[in-house]
Amino acid sequence: MLKFKYAVIALVIASSTLLLLLPPKILTFHQTMVAAISVLTICFWATGIIPEFMTSLCFFVVSMLLSLAPAGTIFSGFTSSAVWLIFGGLILGIGINTTGLGKRVARIIAHNLHGRYSGIIAGLVAGGVMFSFVMPSAMGRAVLLTPIASSMAEHFGFSQNTRGRTGVILAVILGSFIPAFAILPANVPNMVLAGMTESQFHISLLYGPYLMLHFPIMGFLKALLITAIIVWLFPDTPSEKNEMDSYKNNNPLSSKEKMLSTVLIVMLILWATDFLHHISPAWIAMAGAVFLMLPGISVVPAKVFNEKMNWASIIFVAGILGLGALINKSGLGHALAGELIKFLPLAPGKNFINFMSVSLAAATTGIFTTLPGIPAVFTPFSEPLARATGFSIENIIMLQVVGFATVFFPYQAPPIVVGMQIADEKFTPALKCCLVLAVITILVLFPLDLMWWKFRGVI
Repeated sequence: MLKFKYAVIALVIASSTLLLLLPPKILTFHQTMVAAISVLTICFWATGIIPEFMTSLCFFVVSMLLSLAPAGTIFSGFTSSAVWLIFGGLILGIGINTTGLGKRVARIIAHNLHGRYSGIIAGLVAGGVMFSFVMPSAMGRAVLLTPIASSMAEHFGFSQNTRGRTGVILAVILGSFIPAFAILPANVPNMVLAGMTESQFHISLLYGPYLMLHFPIMGFLKALLITAIIVWLFPDTPSEKNEMDSYKNNNPLSSKEKMLSTVLIVMLILWATDFLHHISPAWIAMAGAVFLMLPGISVVPAKVFNEKMNWASIIFVAGILGLGALINKSGLGHALAGELIKFLPLAPGKNFINFMSVSLAAATTGIFTTLPGIPAVFTPFSEPLARATGFSIENIIMLQVVGFATVFFPYQAPPIVVGMQIADEKFTPALKCCLVLAVITILVLFPLDLMWWKFRGVI
């Protein structure tokens, strides 16, 4: 295994070196440098050859030594609301686990899910999808649901590093995130697309038509697919003993559980009504977390915070966001997307080829820009793509959804990263699940989606 790791590291370094020695003509020297560091960083994140936070630290150091961008760009992840949402979420997770509230909630949910493993996974995925309609923040859903999922896995007898625990965690994270691309306010890329479309083309995306176009295939069928893939990749058997007799006590809530429950309910209400007050989910999470650590409240005492806080998660996610900022500032993402579009076999009347090509191009762009970057990069190309395909501008805009709902690697999607970090799970299972889901989506769901669009009279 050690030799394999060294071989992968050597291959990745050789690829980046070759990129520098034979720079593509479409890129400037600076963009080539950014591309080389991006290939190195993304490959190490995707394979997990070295710890993810170490890859982020190496990215920070190399980028600054080579002066690829100002420090404000490289370290912009630390000023991003996403990182502070994770910070708040980790503290909430500590509180949920240490007070016992997570186990209590897990008992209630698990009581209705006990039985076959496939039924448990299906129930968790369905619950995640339904929660997406209520809570618009994907990061907030990951932060709130993952600690409960960890307790639920324990309830069913799935200990750390078991397939069952991994399956439960992935069911909650993927179920509450990937199908939510079909629900307009539920994920960040959706809202970026809505904003870009409004500002550039004066087209307003409406909740109902958006849901009807995308949810049947990219929401409902994809949720079924996620369930099947998890059961297939991570089969396990729940413990009947744990299910039947482990948590039958009816002990009243402790004072800390009551305080934490009150804070979580208030936060959930604020998260669900952000369209009214416009306060970022990050600052709501931070406010709740700080309140729980205040002297006199001490739901999360200083000692517990120092012992259990996972700083590696903060560094990892800051690295992801910093790389995205570097790619955007260098123009690399825009250059690659523009060149990719030139080679697409587009022509009016070829609906299948046009549909598949534009969707795949958008999905591929997300590998370099992460998912929220797809609408930022792709929307300006909507007009020329519409002319090349014969589709309307609205159709091209909606095809981006098909693209950014297709996740190849966990690093593309901060909510997946956050959830796996909070659950203290390795990224290899998430990588397997995302890749299998992406391949089946492209081969099966893309054509089905085209048929649905035709049935709806959109194309």
